[in-house]
Amino acid sequence: MCAICGNPSLLHTPIYSRRGFLKLAGGAAAGMALPGRALFAAGETPKPQNVLTPDEALDRLKKGNERYVAGVMKRHDFRTEREALVGGQNPFAGILSCADSRIAPEYAFDSGRGDLFVVRVAGNFAEEDGIASFEYAVKFLGTPLLVVLGHEKCGAVDAAIKTVKDGAELPGHLPQLVEHIRPAVQAALPQSGDLLENAIRENVLLNVESLKTASPILSQYVADNKVRVVGGIYKLADGHVEWL
Repeated sequence: MCAICGNPSLLHTPIYSRRGFLKLAGGAAAGMALPGRALFAAGETPKPQNVLTPDEALDRLKKGNERYVAGVMKRHDFRTEREALVGGQNPFAGILSCADSRIAPEYAFDSGRGDLFVVRVAGNFAEEDGIASFEYAVKFLGTPLLVVLGHEKCGAVDAAIKTVKDGAELPGHLPQLVEHIRPAVQAALPQSGDLLENAIRENVLLNVESLKTASPILSQYVADNKVRVVGGIYKLADGHVEWL
């Protein structure tokens, strides 16, 4: 059916005059100039309790993790939260987490829907798409805290160690993945102690620095003290997060 005339047997192509085209283009440009929240996220602060300072957000994560470790997690009303979040979102923390199935940030910090903006990739490293995702969270959703969350016995870091130290060859796209972790392994090689543990720690610290210095958006928000970037390591045995 033609979208213009309604005739089921015809299909017209719209023809715009120069004036009409400029009007259409101008309207599109005006739409792109709208404030970020209006353009990307409908609604205003659906969870007012998530409007926090960076330090308050970190304290809330720490307390949530303490509840998780102790096994006294809150009972979350997911039905009510779904209704509140239909109009938008304002997560209080962004988490760069490993894709490891044993790590679930929403559980580890005893959080509800709409609380955490999570980006996951094996090896929890910051690359362009992940940085862009956090730019969106910070600029348009008002997220005040970013966390790089590594974990014990990370298989991606271990694979990077085998590649760098032992010259192992990996199949498929895995070599591209471990290249992002190579700098952490190289930084850990001269250190005493367990190489895997040291490389996991270095990987978290390097990616904290990557997010802090990612220009033009994240670096400016950090400089203005509107956003804080921290790192942590999730302990598999008890779920405790060691903050770096």
